[in-house]
Amino acid sequence: MKNTRKNVGSNSAEKSVTVAAIDCGTNSIRLKIAQVSEHGMKDIVPRMLRVVRLGQGIDETHRFADDALARVRDAAHEFAQVLKEHPVDAIRFVATSATRDAENREIFEQMMVDELGVRPEVISGTEEASLSFLGATSVVSRDDLQPPYLVVDLGGGSTELVLGGDGESLPAHKVAAAYSMNVGSVRMTERHLHTDPPTEDEIQAAIDDVDKHIDEAFKVVTAGRVRTIIGVSGTVTTMAALTMGLKHYDHSAVDGVKIGLDQAYAVNNRFLRMTRECRRSYATIHPGRVDVVGGGAVVWSRVLERLAKAAYEDHGGVLDTFVASEHGLLDGITLDLGRRLLGLER
Repeated sequence: MKNTRKNVGSNSAEKSVTVAAIDCGTNSIRLKIAQVSEHGMKDIVPRMLRVVRLGQGIDETHRFADDALARVRDAAHEFAQVLKEHPVDAIRFVATSATRDAENREIFEQMMVDELGVRPEVISGTEEASLSFLGATSVVSRDDLQPPYLVVDLGGGSTELVLGGDGESLPAHKVAAAYSMNVGSVRMTERHLHTDPPTEDEIQAAIDDVDKHIDEAFKVVTAGRVRTIIGVSGTVTTMAALTMGLKHYDHSAVDGVKIGLDQAYAVNNRFLRMTRECRRSYATIHPGRVDVVGGGAVVWSRVLERLAKAAYEDHGGVLDTFVASEHGLLDGITLDLGRRLLGLER
């Protein structure tokens, strides 16, 4: 870890650090390098993403497959070259759902040490949720977004629900409750959606599975309090882009867009019941998500429907939109690391 850098502003010196964050989930591995100060962060190397499907088959075997390990090693080697070109004060490598479930995770961990010189931290679902919330809410400043916020981080192997604030005494940027569900785009696809396109029985089995997990989550997260839903992760932003009718994925267009729930349900259902070959014709969908985006759509629709129902039953409230965000776990890791180096509170 190097000494903290100082950037001189117009009136005074401002301390800042340059940090790198790596997030390896069930479906993808991502790298971000940014300069962090007390006022936020500025990208030095914007997010790099490689779809490696590390969690391939892990729901059944509980082990990393050899070809999955080979893919993640190639991505890590590429990230290592970028890090050589951009020296940092510190780096944090976080591994989530797939690695939590893998019996042979020590092979993956040592491989990352060999390639990147840093050992992955296998964090809990609760910490993952907290970091996702930090990243998602770090850029929330619009007056039309009312707290309490619920951040939904829909990954390949797990989905985190994080409630911020209580609408009364607890500030909106403070986590009030969080829950990590073992449902995600890859896990639901491999567990239930075996036919192409999936049968109605397969879809119903996936819905029932997701609902059982939501039942448990809502015992911890008071869903009825939610006033704003913020969705992060590749599934959410991909489905938002499809709802917007984008021909190609556009980060700037998707980030912060507000989507009606009825529109989201319609698009989710359409792509869930679509053949994979047909999905491939949509350049908006990353090739690495084509086969699992239907599983993600099931999770996303059920979470949205259940949240809307909870709001109505709790206080007669209407939740009919969500906000798509490009800022989630990776941003949270970056900000948290930088702020800790600077001695700032999360």
